[in-house]
Amino acid sequence: MKALVAVKRVVDYNVKVRVKSDGTGVDIANVKMSMNPFDEIAVEEATRLKEKGVVSEIVAVSCGVAQCQETLRTAMAIGADRAILVETDAELQPLAVAKLLKAVVDKEQPQLIILGKQAIDDDCNQTGQMLAALLDRPQGTFASKVEVVDGAVVVTREVDGGLETVKLQLPAIVTTDLRLNEPRYVTLPNIMKAKKKPLEVLKPADLGVDVSPRLKTLKVAEPPKRSAGVKVPDVATLVSKLKNEAKVI
Repeated sequence: MKALVAVKRVVDYNVKVRVKSDGTGVDIANVKMSMNPFDEIAVEEATRLKEKGVVSEIVAVSCGVAQCQETLRTAMAIGADRAILVETDAELQPLAVAKLLKAVVDKEQPQLIILGKQAIDDDCNQTGQMLAALLDRPQGTFASKVEVVDGAVVVTREVDGGLETVKLQLPAIVTTDLRLNEPRYVTLPNIMKAKKKPLEVLKPADLGVDVSPRLKTLKVAEPPKRSAGVKVPDVATLVSKLKNEAKVI
């Protein structure tokens, strides 16, 4: 069974981002970039399925600038067999990414597609669902456990009320949550091996996809600063402060 894993290059989660002075976006100049943590979990899960003998080949896919090749090399160091980069300098929104991934899926015909549930830069949580709709395939989102059994994938989902288990007939799409697994540490030998694995570069035009933005960002601003909290000795003081100072009751 072939598995396709989508990965995104984002600002590293340890970096405190800064908003540009003109409010047009986030400043990523000279900022450390890395693989989206949820996508790292997706690559790890595909690798574990391969180690169990369920998956025979893992294809990592990324859409974006040329530097995304570094992210794909990381995915191959974790366990992906080969990679595909859909290279473009255009601003990619979730629908455009879903259309690009659909074109790659039509080309590669994987039975299992795994994505991170969301990217930590835009927090959209849309690409997996849009891809499932475009492909008309079953989806299991927010997965905390994945098992492939008798031509189907059983996904335990994290929902507001606890856990929900769904059984999806393959081919299917799974989006990963934090508790699915803990990605392995990438060793130097595997990084060196990843440099020799094949990486194909395509353009959106090669796939016949229009990636023009459908949404326009009007302004980006930092959240307003909040004053520090205070401790109160008893309920009466709390009620008094809420009534007289905060004026919320």
